[in-house]
Amino acid sequence: MTAKPHSALIIVGHGSTVNADSSAPTFDHAAEIARRGVFGEVYCAFWKEEPSLRQVLHMVEANDIYVVPNFISEGYFTRTVIPRELELSGPVTQRDGRTIKYCEPVGNHPRMTELLLRRAAEVAPGVPPEKTSLFIVGHGTDLNENSAVAAKREVQNIAARGVYAEVLNAYMEEDPLIAKWDEHAAQPNVVIVPFFISDGLHSYEDIPVLLGIATESGGAASATDKEIFRHNPYQLRGRSLYYASSIGTEPLFADVILEQVAAFDAVHAATVSA
Repeated sequence: MTAKPHSALIIVGHGSTVNADSSAPTFDHAAEIARRGVFGEVYCAFWKEEPSLRQVLHMVEANDIYVVPNFISEGYFTRTVIPRELELSGPVTQRDGRTIKYCEPVGNHPRMTELLLRRAAEVAPGVPPEKTSLFIVGHGTDLNENSAVAAKREVQNIAARGVYAEVLNAYMEEDPLIAKWDEHAAQPNVVIVPFFISDGLHSYEDIPVLLGIATESGGAASATDKEIFRHNPYQLRGRSLYYASSIGTEPLFADVILEQVAAFDAVHAATVSA
């Protein structure tokens, strides 16, 4: 994309008060974008940790500001929390001599399909996809309805490519349950990709317990928990099971963030100057 040396980029994540790994991918992607020198300033901001959404605009010197939510789907946080905390009036907010441009969340980008396929291939190298069941795992429950919608969309997109024998949705807290993966999968190889922004207790502990490849530890994620991704394949319930880390840890998310900025410019070029 075109360099924007006089503009600032703010990448917004959820964050966590108990899990440092929650914000790690957001900081990693910000560091990569800053390294490329595309923007004059690059910042992270979070709902549940520092720097907070209410602080971040005070840190920015530029008058032209792009905000990209590092979220899997549109929902309460992208539609309500972030606009409220940053006092945004819409996609373009003019305030105090500044122009704040609110981009689409990363999970809406068409490249999510490509990144999920990439992650699945990386975690199970050499495994024939025509003998593999691929699961895209979301959280589920009414509190995360839009996340489930996003996961279903990606399953449809991947299935349409005809790469894997079957592509399935599964959830932690609603049907079809990932705990019953062996009842849903018909193939001898099973690949599990969590459709989350970051690794944390869901990917280190909750999903592995539901899969049957780990037992509950009842504590914060540790170095031992993180080894869960390094022991593939798991021989379980008569299948070879491959478990990937969350999709949001994929380094190419930095490119997706920049592409969401470019997409904003393409749509709103007539409304604001670049």
